[in-house]
Amino acid sequence: MQLYNTLSAEERAIMIDDAGKQRLTLSFYAYAKIQDPKKFRDDLFLAWNALDALGRIYVATEGINAQMSIPEENLEAFRETLEAYDFMKGIRLNEAVEHDDHSFLKLTIKVRDKIVADGLNDETFDVTNIGIHLKAKEFNEILDDPNTIVVDFRNHYESEVGHFKNAITPDVETFRESLPIINEQLQNHKEDKNLVMYCTGGIRCEKASAYFKHQGFKNVYQLEGGIINYAKQLKEEGLESKFIGKNFVFDNRLGERITEDIISQCHQCGKPCDNHTNCENDGCHLLFIQCDECKAAMENCCSTECLDIIHMPLVDQVRLRTGKQVGNKVFRKGKSENLKFKHSGDLPNSALAAETQSGTKPADIRQKIKVKKVLLGKAEHYYVKAQVGQFTIENQELNAGDKILISGPTTGEQQLILEKLIVDGAETATAKIGDKVTFEIPFRIRLSDKLYKIVN
Repeated sequence: MQLYNTLSAEERAIMIDDAGKQRLTLSFYAYAKIQDPKKFRDDLFLAWNALDALGRIYVATEGINAQMSIPEENLEAFRETLEAYDFMKGIRLNEAVEHDDHSFLKLTIKVRDKIVADGLNDETFDVTNIGIHLKAKEFNEILDDPNTIVVDFRNHYESEVGHFKNAITPDVETFRESLPIINEQLQNHKEDKNLVMYCTGGIRCEKASAYFKHQGFKNVYQLEGGIINYAKQLKEEGLESKFIGKNFVFDNRLGERITEDIISQCHQCGKPCDNHTNCENDGCHLLFIQCDECKAAMENCCSTECLDIIHMPLVDQVRLRTGKQVGNKVFRKGKSENLKFKHSGDLPNSALAAETQSGTKPADIRQKIKVKKVLLGKAEHYYVKAQVGQFTIENQELNAGDKILISGPTTGEQQLILEKLIVDGAETATAKIGDKVTFEIPFRIRLSDKLYKIVN
């Protein structure tokens, strides 16, 4: 009985590309009493693995919280696996605005104490006494009411790239931090204001709305299905978007665009930008905003220190992080003294130009590289075990010794110096237009990736 992943993320990505089928990215949650979360977890894994479903799912005695990717052709069969449980009959599936076949590359179902870490003692209040659900049209209308206070119950790195107009956006890293902060700030408005709240998919507001009703707030409302469902209703009903910017999502996409507004800035150079990056240094993985130019120059790193580290031999990199917590536990998400521009979301759009509010040009930390590049061709395949990529050369010859750049929405921008080229099974010094060329690449590439030659 297979209750774990047998394929690596890289192998799964190749299978997805080779299958060439449309996948859907969706999310859902449900609060319910689950007597045996481990058995529930195992049953779900068996059912979903058979449908090629991937994603990150948390289950607990209080319910389920899921973000997933499934083949579109398996959608109805997937719904049937949910309908097998009474508490998930008719459950709303929040479908992503922007699909990406690589949004998730593994099926991970974890048993947790809670499906959302809220820090609350559920025994002290009625968690079912929730705020009134509002659909997109109703939400827009209540936002126009001068007696409304709207609160964003997401973290700072989420609201930084997009939020509802005039929303309170707490400067917090976790949901549990925001609850006492907002409760304290709004103590004097428990009866005279509409407390309207929203989050990504609605799950945080289910608990938050019940908590604030318990705290004595009389008029509590929440956006049904969160920003994801709001964006879907905007398209279906032709409504005005009162959300501006991009909606941060917790998968490989790191965001889906709601409006064309860019309300944040590159944390390294100050240029208008709302694309998140995880620092390439495995001992860091800081989540921050990085424009394409800084991404290329800094090689996906948050600082020159991390840039130096990723160029060290792997054994030295491992030695440096031995005994340390990696990932987001090393740095606070989106916050580091190495980042020069980290007040995104607070500035009007006019301030996100080439100059700051003070009129001075932003300091440029891209000290080493100003990349000039020429497009050569596109990716065709990646051989995981051999760590070899295949490209079709379309525009210009490629030579051994050339410095290249591989760029794509998931891959980012990666630079290499070619040591040798293989064309038609033989090593060659030059790959010509029309050739399918292969060479070693120490990272996963995708069919959407482009190959460039760096010419400076």
